[in-house]
Amino acid sequence: MRTDSKGTDRARPWRVRPAVGFLHPLEVLKDQDLDPAEKREILAAWASDASAVEHRPSQRWLLGTPGPVPLSEVMSALSRLDRDMFS
Repeated sequence: MRTDSKGTDRARPWRVRPAVGFLHPLEVLKDQDLDPAEKREILAAWASDASAVEHRPSQRWLLGTPGPVPLSEVMSALSRLDRDMFS
C-alpha cells in the first residue's frame, strides 16, 4: 500500500483498468504478480453492484473483461482467496 505526501494510507492506484486480461475471477487468484490485497480489490470491484448487468442482477461485468460472469463465481473466488489466506 502506498502512502501519500500527508502520510495517510491510500490504495494503490491502478495503472490500467483492474481487470484487463482476466477472463474469469479464478484467473485473478492464479495471477502470481498480485498480492492478496490486490486480488481482493479486483474481486470486490467485480462483485460490486456497480458491475451488475442491467436487468440481470446475478451477473457481473467488470470493465476490462470480455463479458459478464455469474456473481456466484465471483463470490466463490473471494471465498477461495479467504481460505487460501487463512489456512
